[in-house]
Amino acid sequence: MAEKSLFIEFMGDSPTIRVLDYLLTERGLDFSISDMARNAKIGRATLYRIWDDLLKNAIIIPTRTIGKAKLFKLNKESLKVKKLIEIDDALMIEDLKKRASKKPKKIMA
Repeated sequence: MAEKSLFIEFMGDSPTIRVLDYLLTERGLDFSISDMARNAKIGRATLYRIWDDLLKNAIIIPTRTIGKAKLFKLNKESLKVKKLIEIDDALMIEDLKKRASKKPKKIMA
């Protein structure tokens, strides 16, 4: 079983949280619905069930169309998303501090 991300551990493991975790990890990129579902490790049907909420809450925004595929990305201008980014960043910083304090200190001879 794969190790859960810090964000999923903190927020709980649900399809919405998995999608948010993936989009937060890949903040600057845009994705098709299929890519989001595959990379968040949820089914497309599950993603379609939460899709309207993601759009309605302005969590994701459309970016461009390539052929028949519409691409979407995390809406970094949204106040809700900015707060989620703060939480994600705080979790990473806290984890890095824990890991740094566990490393043995080198003693100079």
